[in-house]
Amino acid sequence: MIELLNISKRYGATQVLKGVNLMVKEGEFVSIRGKSGVGKTTLLKIMGLLETPDKGEVKLFGKTASGLSDDEKSELRLRHIGFVFQFFNLIPSLTVLENIELPLALAGINKYERRRRAHKLLKYFGLTGLAERFPDTLSGGERQRVAVIRALANSPKIILADEPTSSLDDENSELLMELLREINRERKVTIVLTTTDLYEKLSTTRDYVLKEGRLIER
Repeated sequence: MIELLNISKRYGATQVLKGVNLMVKEGEFVSIRGKSGVGKTTLLKIMGLLETPDKGEVKLFGKTASGLSDDEKSELRLRHIGFVFQFFNLIPSLTVLENIELPLALAGINKYERRRRAHKLLKYFGLTGLAERFPDTLSGGERQRVAVIRALANSPKIILADEPTSSLDDENSELLMELLREINRERKVTIVLTTTDLYEKLSTTRDYVLKEGRLIER
């Protein structure tokens, strides 16, 4: 699903990534740990074709990213990759239902079908009661779960989650992790998650630490 070959990235005088190699197979749930500022977000952005490495090669679904046009990269992200960000990134002026519909609208899905899919997702995950509420009326845990469900709207093959539990308390962090485990287990979605927690036990397929620009499997 994802292959990183000798990825390097520099910002000014700082070498953030130094020859990172990673292969993620279909159906895996991979965690990448590391302190703040070590390059975890940069690595996820490179995986999701939002940034280009200075050196090295990215392959998604067997396709070499450097051979894709910007439009092809955008289409790949829209159709096959779901992003979950640290601070939710929900649109405050849209209801929960409308936020989940947004990626479907961008993909050109008609209003009736996108509403049906959004309702179905909320029902599946037991959050139907939130449909008509606005993000600022939700708790942090509810907002992050809605953000995960929105990432599922276009039935992606991969979810890239950037420190999704960092702003949540322990109870909501566990609820979110259980939601991601369910998505991985029941829907067979491949997940790559980053976290600043170096010690918490995570029930992921593989566990890595990003340190001094290099990825080390635990």
